[in-house]
Amino acid sequence: MINISRPLALLSTCLVLLYIAKTRSGGSAVQKTPRFERLPYNNPGLQVDLGVGLWASPLPMDYDGDGDMDLLVSCNDVPFNGLFFFENTGGGPFPVFEPPVRVSDPIRHIQVSYVDGEPRFLEPGKEFLDFKKEFTQRPDSLFDSKAFDKLHNKIRFNQWKYVDYENDGDLDIVVGIQDGEDYGWDNAFNDKGEWTNGPLHGYVYLIENVNGTYRLRDKIEAGGAPIDVYGAPSPNFGDFDNDGDLDIVCGEFLDRFTWFENIGTRERPKYAKGRFLKNSKGIIKMDLEMILPVSVDWDKDGDIDLIVGDEDGRVAWVENTGRTEDHMPVFNTPRYFKQKAEHVKFGALVSPFSTDWDDDGDEDLICGNSAGYIALIENLDGGTTPKWAAPQLLKSNGETIRIQAGENGSIQGPCEAKWGYTTLSVEDWDNDGLKDLIVNSIWGKVIWYKNIGKKGEPRLGQPQPIVVQWNGETPKPEWYWWTPEPNTLATQWRTTPTAIDWNQDGLMDLVMLDQEGYLSFYERYRENQRLLLKPGKRIFHTVNGTYDRKNNFVNSSNGPLRLNEKKYGSSGRRKLAFGDWDGDGDIDILVNGINAALWENVGQTPNQVKLKFNGNLSDTKLAGHSTDPTLVHWNKTQKPDLLLGAEDGYLYYWKND
Repeated sequence: MINISRPLALLSTCLVLLYIAKTRSGGSAVQKTPRFERLPYNNPGLQVDLGVGLWASPLPMDYDGDGDMDLLVSCNDVPFNGLFFFENTGGGPFPVFEPPVRVSDPIRHIQVSYVDGEPRFLEPGKEFLDFKKEFTQRPDSLFDSKAFDKLHNKIRFNQWKYVDYENDGDLDIVVGIQDGEDYGWDNAFNDKGEWTNGPLHGYVYLIENVNGTYRLRDKIEAGGAPIDVYGAPSPNFGDFDNDGDLDIVCGEFLDRFTWFENIGTRERPKYAKGRFLKNSKGIIKMDLEMILPVSVDWDKDGDIDLIVGDEDGRVAWVENTGRTEDHMPVFNTPRYFKQKAEHVKFGALVSPFSTDWDDDGDEDLICGNSAGYIALIENLDGGTTPKWAAPQLLKSNGETIRIQAGENGSIQGPCEAKWGYTTLSVEDWDNDGLKDLIVNSIWGKVIWYKNIGKKGEPRLGQPQPIVVQWNGETPKPEWYWWTPEPNTLATQWRTTPTAIDWNQDGLMDLVMLDQEGYLSFYERYRENQRLLLKPGKRIFHTVNGTYDRKNNFVNSSNGPLRLNEKKYGSSGRRKLAFGDWDGDGDIDILVNGINAALWENVGQTPNQVKLKFNGNLSDTKLAGHSTDPTLVHWNKTQKPDLLLGAEDGYLYYWKND
């Protein structure tokens, strides 16, 4: 008889060790089809911005007990989620941190409060005891968090912290609540571009400790009215101006910090009307939004600083200088921490396009992201496992490219002011032998940047609209409040504009979603030495049924391929990559899905392309909001491989073997 117990035990041990290794490195456990691999920098010595995935909730503390401040960062994103440890091995207030190590599952709404110099960790309604060792395993109930569900209908941020509010020797609780009911979130602009719904609200409540029993009081007031910042209040109580009482600094859903000075006493606090923190450069702002500030004396110099998580996973130090001006503490401009490079990352909802940007014989990456930036990630060696440089922001006429919604550029309202959602392709758009940049964004206005440099030394000029010769008025999605300029292209937001010579006539065409969500072919032609586009034609047809924007089967009807049937904020959002995926000589289409889904080209004529939906490549979930595919040829084989940009800002590689 064969003894199988020892091989099975060995196999079990190996699987457990593999799980632990992948978990500690920020990955996930073994999946059913573990084909996607997070792209490494392969660049020892490189330093990049410290970051986790989408949404960074920082917990600054001396986690390893060696006397310096480390960072724990909780991230609820997909797929890069967890509680991550960034070790400070360099010492000093601005070290280069080690790469992240996953130490626990993510903890939503986790907040850290410093009590007598020691960190205490709360989430709504409870404290976690012995957090360093047990994390969430020892919860201690404090107060019924459902009390706030009765007061507010749309709570997105629910932030609990300890503070001895009235200096009576016991710990009270302050709670930051974001209420989005007035805001409503979607499609509320009038024809003048004015938001007709209300703002986001950010309130701060007091739960008082009365002889060991917690009692919900009311909203804390400042300037004679309840504190109400623009969402996500993240309240921080501390003596920021070193005058002996507790003041308040709040964050918001956008990018600023509001200062509420205590003009009462330590025992009977009274708060002045809020003012935005500022310094000699103006109002202090974070680079992105959905900021999460935490107060702590980071540099141990006797005043209270802010450690702030940004929406794209980065974390910044906002240093308190110890000075005050006009009854307000002066903080330095945010300074984003660095880490030793491990995996390639560019912001959130990274949108990669693979191309030989610098004409040195290998494929680089040009990437957009949720913040509206566009960057070059240079391939430094051209190998089958490339060595990558840190992202370098691209410029247009010497100014960093950043497309943003501003007050009224997002259909989902003014709270998305700092988002841009750049998505792009790179081709020779004007047939001059140089690669140009074709870009869509949160606005849905398709533009291009002409390469005004030379071969091997690209340089971008001012943005220009893509020109289409419409037969009449310029069409647009019916929910856009603004009217596009004549003969421009205004289509659905956040969807890839693919420049491709589809009909092989030597002129670069455009393939992308039209204003109603159908995949359309915009044919290029010459007229009086000008290169123009014809109106889009819906030449792409399904052969195995209708599917919705999330790739779910709807019915067996065939017809023009509509990649998004929804309106308003649910429109657009489709990301596309074109290439001969299956090596049969025609062009297939890969689209975003839980990872990427394949529309196989099964036959075409000049007027119709027949596409068969083959589903997601894998059951590995890489998408929260979306993914973004691009095809790469690093291994020089005929069939392309896939590189997938994910919501967490990381890039995931699939070898097409």
